[in-house]
Amino acid sequence: MARKKEFDEDELLNKAVALFWDKGYHATSAQDLVDGLGINRSSLYNTYTDKRTLFTKSLRQYQAKNTGAVLSMLKNVVNAQEAITQLLYAVIKESEEDELAKGCFMVNTAIELSSHDKEIGSLVAENAKSVEDAFARTIEKGQQDGQFTKAKSAKALAHFVFSTISGLRVSARSGVDKQTLEDIVEVALSALKA
Repeated sequence: MARKKEFDEDELLNKAVALFWDKGYHATSAQDLVDGLGINRSSLYNTYTDKRTLFTKSLRQYQAKNTGAVLSMLKNVVNAQEAITQLLYAVIKESEEDELAKGCFMVNTAIELSSHDKEIGSLVAENAKSVEDAFARTIEKGQQDGQFTKAKSAKALAHFVFSTISGLRVSARSGVDKQTLEDIVEVALSALKA
């Protein structure tokens, strides 16, 4: 008879996200996972088979929670300019609150693994596409309302906003000061203006 799992998988994945986010995939050892997750090695491998499977599930957990929150926020936007402005400044606020300078788990994964692992690269690309599509819909609304420039397509501007946010996250992780981050946001917002 199979043994019943003695842990909450959702809670365990949240802990795994924290571990991988802090150390990265390669630097997180099996022992780090056993210690950090509070389960024994056999339970870990019986449930997830290997570290990579656990990492992939953790990345999907992060995507559902964090990307899901952004997509939800952008779903029924009334003021597109205000929404994009809030998102850009939220990155700065998050970086100020991030004492460990962990950055964004998805961006970190893109840098560490996307070019070496097709499945994880696809997951990162899928995440980027869903966010960029939401940005494009929001920007298109802003263009219709006369808030954003029509000199470029909503899709092109969405790529720009996504890349700006990714760059802000990397810059914040590397220790760039708040004023520099705010300067970047101001330039980005001025580039979007009608």
